[in-house]
Amino acid sequence: MPPKIVEVIEGGVCTACGACEAVCPVGAVHVELEADRRDPNNLTYYVHGAACEVCEDCLTCSRICPVADGFPEDEFDNLRSFRGGKSEQLQGQDGAVVSTILKSLFEQGEIDCAVGIKRDENWGVKPFILTKASDVDLSKGTKYTSVPVLAQLKEAMKKYNKIAVVGVPCQAHAATLMRDSMTDRIVLVIGILCMESFTDEALCGNIIPNIMGLDIKKVVKMDFGGGKFWAYTKNGNGEEPEPHSVPIKEVAPLARNPCHHCLDYTAYYADISVGSVGAPDGWNSVIVRNEIGENYLNKVKGIVYDDDPKPGMFLIKKLADQKHKNNAPKEGEAH
Repeated sequence: MPPKIVEVIEGGVCTACGACEAVCPVGAVHVELEADRRDPNNLTYYVHGAACEVCEDCLTCSRICPVADGFPEDEFDNLRSFRGGKSEQLQGQDGAVVSTILKSLFEQGEIDCAVGIKRDENWGVKPFILTKASDVDLSKGTKYTSVPVLAQLKEAMKKYNKIAVVGVPCQAHAATLMRDSMTDRIVLVIGILCMESFTDEALCGNIIPNIMGLDIKKVVKMDFGGGKFWAYTKNGNGEEPEPHSVPIKEVAPLARNPCHHCLDYTAYYADISVGSVGAPDGWNSVIVRNEIGENYLNKVKGIVYDDDPKPGMFLIKKLADQKHKNNAPKEGEAH
């Protein structure tokens, strides 16, 4: 029998994806934004409410928990296709492929809802429900802080019939488990390649101002590349944003605790996986993983493809191997 959610939480490996909150039939679970701090010795970051009194041991939460379900043995054994992709019209942090997919599917009526995250000028993030093509503009750009985005599905599944989910590997995994075991309203899962993410306190309260010496309000873009974490700041003279960097080894220890246990870099359980690694500057890498992903991507208009992008799958596999090596459980250690 898989562990209950409380065991995942007390073990300090809960990803705070929010899926358990979305599916609990008696409302026993509520994941606060601060839950992503992942401190197993301080459970006050969770709002327990009456969970212990009203939980009916239905194990719905355990069936859709990505941690309880485990990690793939080979995250590349379900590749259907790999290409570089770039939007023909939209501007994005890289190729704007995810934004183009969502906009195109909204415009064609293929989806009537999507769940994602948006940020404010201080890089504070929060989950929200997108219901039309113009909402996609609010969610553009990569964010490196995590919030329980799947909790939004609780309301979305009551109102909408064709839902798309965009999330990092743990969120994509949970959304697919939900689709497989309890709902047919999630029609598309788009996963984002992810090495690690941070709490708002770690990223905006420490890494940017203290380690990099930058004003968070002037940062317009963040990225990982070339063994470094990059932050770009705007100039008042209208020139290109100024790049600043710090070695990844200086910020990686500050990532959320569950990220140090994760063995999925490429969002194995998504229908389509998208990232910047493996594609040229200004492009996205686009991995189709199943028939669902292929069918939906074939409907999308406005993306130009490169069938042989460089540096290609080699670099994606290299980073995946690195993540596995760093996060694999040590001998005698449970994962």
